[in-house]
Amino acid sequence: MKTVTASRYVTPLREGGSLPAIIEADDEGLYVLKFRGAGQGPKALIAELLAGEIGRAAGLPVPEIVLVELPADLARTEPDAEIQSLIGASAGLNVALDYLPGSVTFDPLVFVPDAQLASAVVWFDAFVCNVDRTARNVNMLIWHRRLWLIDHGASLYFHHAWNSRDQHATTPFALIKDHALLKYASALADVDAQMAMLLTADRLTGIVELIPDSWLPDDPGFVGKHAQREAYRNFFIRRMQSSDVFVQEAIRARSSHL
Repeated sequence: MKTVTASRYVTPLREGGSLPAIIEADDEGLYVLKFRGAGQGPKALIAELLAGEIGRAAGLPVPEIVLVELPADLARTEPDAEIQSLIGASAGLNVALDYLPGSVTFDPLVFVPDAQLASAVVWFDAFVCNVDRTARNVNMLIWHRRLWLIDHGASLYFHHAWNSRDQHATTPFALIKDHALLKYASALADVDAQMAMLLTADRLTGIVELIPDSWLPDDPGFVGKHAQREAYRNFFIRRMQSSDVFVQEAIRARSSHL
């Protein structure tokens, strides 16, 4: 995938605990950078990359994702000590999303997605176990009259403490009951059939292979980086094979709220 080098730190986005920032890169583009040295560490970047690329492979409106080389000396021009420390701790490879200038936060009173799109987003978030698409924190933007999905670092929440024997792939995602678009998701069964054609084992394997080695830390649950990659790969393939489990959970949750 595309790799750029950060050339200028523009401004912080003081939302949540990760302190993302708008940066300019050597391709003259503006991106929202997620720092490897932020609180959740490189696994949040892995979740951002994997979930975001799976969303894009599924045809969902996720901004372009790029890898960003962050020079340590970029911190020298920053007067804020917290930002200096964050840049220094994140020197090297990070991840970023294309910046959508002028976008606004999704508001259901202004924009109502159709059933197909809402169902696809709900299906996707259940697939990647994204805990962060609620009314409290929708992580969706409206840009050029289209819905865009952002901020997937809270997906795959279990990978912060897991091992090769975990069975997360075959469990329903109960937190889907709090999804901001659940009430509009009346086409979940149809979407499930479509996703099976889009997210093949080969496609999912290719996405997992995008994880940079430097983001795979020493993990006591696994022997080496290869075992960690296999765990992600096996999770997604088994999750796809077991999709009826989380789809039926979402359908039940929607029914109870109508």
